[in-house]
Amino acid sequence: MNTARHATLHRVTSETDIAVTLDLDGSGQANIDTGIGFFDHMLTALAKHGLLDLTVIVKGDLHIDGHHTVEDTGIAIGQALRQALGDKRGVRRFGHALVPLDEALCEAVVDLSGRPFLAWDATFDRDRIGELDTELVEEFFRAFAMSGMLTLHLTQKAGKNCHHIAEAAFKALARALRMAVEADPRMQGSIPSTKGVL
Repeated sequence: MNTARHATLHRVTSETDIAVTLDLDGSGQANIDTGIGFFDHMLTALAKHGLLDLTVIVKGDLHIDGHHTVEDTGIAIGQALRQALGDKRGVRRFGHALVPLDEALCEAVVDLSGRPFLAWDATFDRDRIGELDTELVEEFFRAFAMSGMLTLHLTQKAGKNCHHIAEAAFKALARALRMAVEADPRMQGSIPSTKGVL
């Protein structure tokens, strides 16, 4: 298993400048500044409940809107995850979590498969949560799954309050990801695939 399970990257485009550090074996410490307060709150929850040490500093074109900032942050965190996982030797690979937040309930299922896919089934009945466009919640998860090369199913089981639904989704991903990246002692350092590669 990759013993140095951390990554540092700097991703720059004409639309965003993003610095990310990620430690898969952290304690949930977060230093997040994307310029979008509610998005910062969600990424802080991702770190806390995933036991990830995560720093994300973004300078994005928020004078246009939040789309590039949110999507590109998903891409950067996904790239950092891939870097930190290395060849995925010795990990559990699969993770799942069902997380409530008051009336909201969301389920996340993760497979570190090397095959990027997002299955998304959640709805928001208003356009914004704070300064975050609600349609960008799905965009973040899609960008993260695609660049992280993982399969992610996110399903809203219940809920009406948009804040609660979004937060339950991020926390469910955090717990599922925590399970998937954990070392499995029974794997004895092998790659969890019949193909021998992920």
